Amino acid sequence: MTGKEIFYKMKEKVLGSSDPDSGKGKSKMSKHITHGFHLVKGRSDHAMEDYVVAQFKQVENNELGLFAIFDGHSGHSVPDYLRSHLFDNILKEPDFWTEPDNAVKRAYIITDSTILEKSGELGRGGSTAVTAILINCQTLVVANIGDSRAVLCKNGVAKQLSVDHEPTTESEDIKNRGGFVSNFPGDVPRVDGQLAVSRAFGDKSLKKHLSSEPYVTVETIDDEAEFVILASDGLWKVMSNQEAVDAVRDVKDARSAAKNLTEEARNRKSSDDISCVVVRFH
Repeated sequence: MTGKEIFYKMKEKVLGSSDPDSGKGKSKMSKHITHGFHLVKGRSDHAMEDYVVAQFKQVENNELGLFAIFDGHSGHSVPDYLRSHLFDNILKEPDFWTEPDNAVKRAYIITDSTILEKSGELGRGGSTAVTAILINCQTLVVANIGDSRAVLCKNGVAKQLSVDHEPTTESEDIKNRGGFVSNFPGDVPRVDGQLAVSRAFGDKSLKKHLSSEPYVTVETIDDEAEFVILASDGLWKVMSNQEAVDAVRDVKDARSAAKNLTEEARNRKSSDDISCVVVRFH
């Protein structure tokens, strides 16, 4: 056990585990599968806009691991709504157990439609998302819109399970919808000069030019799969996939691994909100 892990365990005993910005849990189906999460507010003036889901849930005779990062922009109402409703909407889909990838795609789009209908209540903001559902400790269903990312470690090698939806890579689709991609010196490319991702929940004023269709992939969790990292772009702006995997491969406690990654991102001068979930399979 590293010195940092010992420190965190001592701190946990003194302070308890009620910190909403940090936590951990484990599977009842497999004692080897654990998760941990940690969030750190960025240096900007606005309130924290990242939200996390990390829990195991029993559904009849099945166990689901539900994990997500929701990174909001222009307010926290949309990511907060997603935290409370997206997984419920996914599990309501009648073919979730037989075709989970299609169920997730439909639930993302349905949820986005509801957010747009509730824009008077939720505001004009939006959110990116990356979600992972671990089904009976065997199958991992990953989906994302935006630039929050999921990275799997297989035998020490990083494998990205999501797709960064950037305006430059989808510029033709944006133009076909009547929008444009700005590329001003000193700034990142933006949809209509405003949003730095090409897919997102919400953002009613830009929705004609954005997509809410997620990228979805299904991964079998075999003996080569060590752990998966879900994190907001506050981490990925300053760390490559392999750097993140290498940084925590030897950290056996999932919560300590998540904290280590957020701390390393801060040390590398990331100014954005940083949220991270680590799920260990061994």
